Amino acid sequence: MEEISKLPLPEAFLDFLKENGLDPSVYSAADSTPRYIRLKTGNEADLEEIEAELKCKLEKVVWLSGFYSLPPDIKIATSMAYKQGKIYGIDAASGAAVSALNISAGDHVLDLCAAPGAKLCMILDIIGDSGSVTGVDVARHRLAACRTLLQKYALGDRCRLFVADGTTFSLVPLRLHLDPGSCNSVLQEKDDTFREWTSRIPWKERKRAVKARENAASKAIVRSEHPELIFYGRRSGIVGLTKEEIYQSVCNSEVSSSGYDKVLVDAECTHDGSIKHIQKFENWGWTTLQRRVLDPERTDSVTNLQLKLLTNGFRLLKVGGLLVYSTCSLTAAQNEDVVEQFLKDNASAELQEIDVAKNWPCKSGRIPKTLRFDPLTSKTSGLFVAKFTKLAI
Repeated sequence: MEEISKLPLPEAFLDFLKENGLDPSVYSAADSTPRYIRLKTGNEADLEEIEAELKCKLEKVVWLSGFYSLPPDIKIATSMAYKQGKIYGIDAASGAAVSALNISAGDHVLDLCAAPGAKLCMILDIIGDSGSVTGVDVARHRLAACRTLLQKYALGDRCRLFVADGTTFSLVPLRLHLDPGSCNSVLQEKDDTFREWTSRIPWKERKRAVKARENAASKAIVRSEHPELIFYGRRSGIVGLTKEEIYQSVCNSEVSSSGYDKVLVDAECTHDGSIKHIQKFENWGWTTLQRRVLDPERTDSVTNLQLKLLTNGFRLLKVGGLLVYSTCSLTAAQNEDVVEQFLKDNASAELQEIDVAKNWPCKSGRIPKTLRFDPLTSKTSGLFVAKFTKLAI
């Protein structure tokens, strides 16, 4: 406990950890936990140049392709490699959650809680020149940051981004309309089709969008009739379609065959497993920690949201598809308890072994086939991962 006592963790938080069966010593590993980057595909030849610029050795993460670790004090944001889109910061545990999806060429992937965007970038990097990715987030400003990342890393060609509530989002992938070249004749016939996306929106259109958002806010409307589309790539399936075609509804029976091949639900949580996040409360104030992490009403609200996100993500998954549920909380209430309730409510859901995890430095969760990362065991941030498939019943 001597090392733990050096941490300015309040007694209430230590009680919270004890109640949840969590070892406080994980928070003593913050300064020794490396930071991680992913090298964008195609930049492997630049590795030595990147190391020279950062003035440190990039240690290859042997259990996770494309990932490298570096000392926690190294800053990458000012480096040319970062500015030029050759590397991006993403914790190895988060990368493991994406890797657990076993994404293949041609997959249509849904990232239901896409912000801040590092996992979204990794998914797009993996699918390459086939398939599609749909990113959803309820916070417009956070999803706009995702859009900036996609443009910076030139990864948005097969992506579309919707501002929407992940618990009710209902759009399936546009499987048959991914080649804009086939839409030329349609573009000539219709005036209301979507052209190629551009960040240079006409002034009148910007003004209308701002007015619409202001009207929605003044009427306390949480969400509009349709999710707001804030970005789409040339091969995302949007170009050449009308708004009516994009937002056409699909019944649940059709989703079984036309839903997503892979779904990632990296759900909103209390972030208590993110050591760097907990450290921020030194500046924010521990009363803020009480409100955001320890308050029972807040926890109940979060677990209810997590179950709804997981349930809706699974609803949009096609039969035989794979879904990964993850959180950066270490508590059972936000992880195993949510999984148990979800399995009770969904007879077609089956927990899957994460076959790629044989050499991962993590522990088994309370439920067999689930995994837990933490700073002491994994030298990563804390993360819980569970993988499901949808059965035909």
